[in-house]
Amino acid sequence: MSSIHIIYASTSGHTEYVVNVLTALLRQHGHAVTLTRAEAAKPEDLQKGDVLLLGSGTWNTGGIEGQLNPHMHALLFERATDVSLQRKRVGLISLGDERYYYTTRCTEHFMRFLKECGAKQFLPPLIIVNEPYDQEERITTWGNAVVTRLAKGNGDRLPKMGQ
Repeated sequence: MSSIHIIYASTSGHTEYVVNVLTALLRQHGHAVTLTRAEAAKPEDLQKGDVLLLGSGTWNTGGIEGQLNPHMHALLFERATDVSLQRKRVGLISLGDERYYYTTRCTEHFMRFLKECGAKQFLPPLIIVNEPYDQEERITTWGNAVVTRLAKGNGDRLPKMGQ
């Protein structure tokens, strides 16, 4: 089975909830999952695991709406600027609130990071809008896509959801 390292930023508990539901599912399928909070993560933590999952909500900080959680931003764009993740398989978990114009713009920031460090997107992002507590089916569907993708190996083609 594969090792999966999840680095997440959660201040309100929403991202942590999503990550915990996902972790339980992945472990149920026999995968080794480790979790690290973004504020405690070191740049080298981004290189752990066969697959890296990054999770963050979209924040209204820094004077502009639509940013990564400040802890995730500090990790990716301040502390880990010299990290190379050439061909590292990375999945993204993005949360947001429909009250804001840039609902889940953290996804764009994640994508910029992937491009800058040479990582490879593992699956289309898991996007959760509004509170996640009644969205377990969406989380489980994405988690099952992770499991299926891992079972298929390291192919370079980015699959569509449901494949």
